[in-house]
Amino acid sequence: MNRSSLGLRIPTGMRDLLPEEMAIQDQVEQKIVTLFKLWAYQKVSTPALEYGACLQPDEEKGDQFYKFFDRQGHVLVLRPELTTPIARMVSSRLKGSELPLRLCYSADIYRTVSNRNREYRQAGVELMGSANPLADAEVIALAVESLRELGLNDFQFNLGHMGIFSGIMDELKIDSEFRLNYEELLAHKDLVGIERLVEQSEFPDSARKILLKIPHFHGQAEMLEEVLEWSQSPSLQDAVASLKMVYEYLRDFKVQEYVALDLGILRGFTYYTGAVFEGYVRDIGYPVIEGGRYDALYGEFGYALPATGFAMNLGALAERMNPKAKPNPTVLVYGDNITEVIQAVQKLRGQGTQAEMGIDLSPAEAEMLAQRKGIAQIKRIE
Repeated sequence: MNRSSLGLRIPTGMRDLLPEEMAIQDQVEQKIVTLFKLWAYQKVSTPALEYGACLQPDEEKGDQFYKFFDRQGHVLVLRPELTTPIARMVSSRLKGSELPLRLCYSADIYRTVSNRNREYRQAGVELMGSANPLADAEVIALAVESLRELGLNDFQFNLGHMGIFSGIMDELKIDSEFRLNYEELLAHKDLVGIERLVEQSEFPDSARKILLKIPHFHGQAEMLEEVLEWSQSPSLQDAVASLKMVYEYLRDFKVQEYVALDLGILRGFTYYTGAVFEGYVRDIGYPVIEGGRYDALYGEFGYALPATGFAMNLGALAERMNPKAKPNPTVLVYGDNITEVIQAVQKLRGQGTQAEMGIDLSPAEAEMLAQRKGIAQIKRIE
């Protein structure tokens, strides 16, 4: 029975990776994971399907998830990120581990609402058990080193702090409805929309001035002195002090030149509580690395731990790379004596050589096949 035309298509937002594309992604992933391990992060894996009770989609973000029901009626969700599944795993299977705990991963994630692919490869790290700003600096420095490891130099990181933003909103007594609208516009860098929203508000001129300035607060540590003038709130003062320390540690890691402070950064997941950051590469119009501190998430699983980490979009980065090795075999082995051909090709593979076994080939056909496939060597078994 012939399949319908739908059988030749793939769902919206999914993608096939051809051999050349897969080779590039494998090279990128291997470099990144090797670097993570060099920094003492241990690789883990979580299932693609999690219970909805683990990921807890709220009403606003629930439609971004691929959801199913199992035979018992439980809601299952294809993971939209790895931070929460790893929190679930640590809280249930690694409780009591020596802290700080450093874990890394590389896996596919799935989101139904995306301007890009709805399935893509992520790699990332999670550092659990330390509230010290040095932990934040470590993961940011590792994120920077990850892009450098791939040979990139045309990138920029922006660093902010959720505590500073929340402190300013509380100090200005911004109501929840206005704040939600403002956050959405700020997250999309919609400066025109922010101006319109602020102009239509009934806040005092002093508050309007600050709300209009936040999207443009981008630069070095000196700008934080002005933020301290806006409020004497202890929580805001602590957030500024923490961000200053993170930024200073980045100088010690020798990566500060790649990082600018930006108070307009808002992460898309609600669990972020402290320092947050984004990494941009030239000619890619969205962050290829996103991360930050999320100290409240583990408490939801009954195992209160401070934590920080980041995730990087391997697919987007792989598209910028040129493969150093082709996926084609190195040697084509053929001949009339099948037993000896098999023995020869197996010996080459045992020595670590990529070898293809020719089937029913004449010498002329072997030459043509090798040329078409870009196979450098031909070995004929007499």
